[in-house]
This record gives sequence, C-alpha cells and structure tokens, in this order.
Amino acid sequence: MSHVAIPAAFESRVLRSEAMSRHTSWHVGGPADVWFAPRDVADLGEFLRRLPVDVPVTWVGLGTNLLVRDGGIRGVVISVHGILIALERSGDRMVHAGAGVACARLGRQCAKWRLGPADFFAGIPGTVGGALAMNAGAWGGETWPHVAEVEVISRSGEQRRRPASEYRFGYRSLTPPVAGEWFLAATFRFEPRPDASTDSIRRLLERRHASQPIGEWSCGSVFTNPPGGHAAQLIETAGLKGCRIGGAVVSAKHANFIVNQGDATAADLEALVRHVQATVQQVHGVRLVPEVRVIGEAA
Repeated sequence: MSHVAIPAAFESRVLRSEAMSRHTSWHVGGPADVWFAPRDVADLGEFLRRLPVDVPVTWVGLGTNLLVRDGGIRGVVISVHGILIALERSGDRMVHAGAGVACARLGRQCAKWRLGPADFFAGIPGTVGGALAMNAGAWGGETWPHVAEVEVISRSGEQRRRPASEYRFGYRSLTPPVAGEWFLAATFRFEPRPDASTDSIRRLLERRHASQPIGEWSCGSVFTNPPGGHAAQLIETAGLKGCRIGGAVVSAKHANFIVNQGDATAADLEALVRHVQATVQQVHGVRLVPEVRVIGEAA
C-alpha cells in the first residue's frame, strides 16, 4: 500500500484501502489505494483535472471481466457504476447509451424500439463502457460494428467526441487512436426490425441459463474462442471440467467458466487460468488467449 495524494476538495469523498473483492464478479481482489465514485461527468472531469499527474488511474465498471490480484491496485480506482446511465433514441436508427448502461438493458430496450440486431447485448454481463473497451459480443454479434460515435474523457479531464472510424477493432479487441482515454457514452446505429421483441431475448437468456453457471461467482467466459474452434470444447476434451486449485474450479456446466466456490483467492484463479492454458496447449496444441483482464499486484 502507498499513500496517494488526493485533491483536498475530494478527500472526504474517497475510500482508502477499499477491498476490490466488493467490486468484482469473481469476488476477489486486494485493496485499492483510493476508491472514487464521481457524482456525474462534471464531477469526474474536475477530479481528473485536479489529480496529480503521477497518480495511476484505473477505471472500473461492473467488474465482470476483471481479475484483481490479491495485492490490490496502486493509485486511484474510479468507479462509474450508477452514473452514465442515460439511454435514449437519437433518430430513427440511432441509440445513445452512457458507458454505465447495462448491456442487457440496451438489448431489451432496442427490442422494444424494434431496432437491431441488438439481442446479443443481452448476453453480455457488463456495461456499455466495458463492451466498447474489448469489443464484447455474444450469440454471434459484437459491439463495434454498430458504433457510430463515442464520447471519451482523457486523463486530464478533457472531453471529446470521436467517430468510430478512428478505432480499429477485432475479435474481443480494440485499438484506440490514442492511449489514456475512457468511454463516457456511445451512439449506436441499428436497423428497423419490425419482428424484434423481448420474447426472443427471453428465449436466448433461457438457453444461457441452461448452459452456463449463472448465479455463481465467475467472470463469464475466461478465454476467447480460437479461430475455427471453441474454447469450452477444447477445455472439456482436455479433461479439465471440475479441475480445482484452492477455491477456484473449472465449471462442470460450462468449461470456459472458472468459478469461485466461495473461498478462492485471486492467486487461485490466476493459477487455474494458467493451468488450463498449459494443459490445452499440451493436449491440443492450441494456446488459449484469456478474455479476462488481469490487473493489480500479487500479495
């Protein structure tokens, strides 16, 4: 742990040594030096402008695709959970969504507006900001082909709009035009879908609940699918379902999920991720690439 200098005006509003296990879907993670939850975008911008430039900043949404190591995170963690949640139509085909909007909410609302294809958003267990950052997808759809424009904020608190053409995206990956910016919102372009309905989303979610360990402590899919294959199938045929390290277990329901059964540490989870990689490499000759983002320091 280290002492982080915070602007005096914000000192009473930050939490120090905040356990990141309270803010990740895996329920693990050591303390953040400083935890800050802004009230709105203006508050966020003011905080960033006043924050010393040498203080590292980590941006966190719902923590659904995040493994924070047991030693925690140095510097400031900014949580935008509960803000940036505006969702509205901005034209016949355009939808404006704040970075804090749950992807499931975006998918359902587009269905009500008879716009699509957007059902796949209901299968992404995170927020629009996280979906933008990694080009998240589900059920054959992915985020960036539908993005028209984004709104971002820089480390210095400067806000700007960027067209989607400034970004390069691939399967579960995104290359921004510059480093050190975070997403505030996005404008999506969809097409009229007269047959769209929340019934189709309900059926897709029923299939998801039947095949995935929904309700257990996980980060969603741990690995991206290799070209022409499925990570879950490779893991299962390598005999890894039920494999355990400490409190971390490869799900018996879906092999591309690793579950915290209640007492796992981040070290357990990270070790199991590496063991799965090594075993699949040995058995199948395929190197699985983690989809989950690993940050922080070891204990």
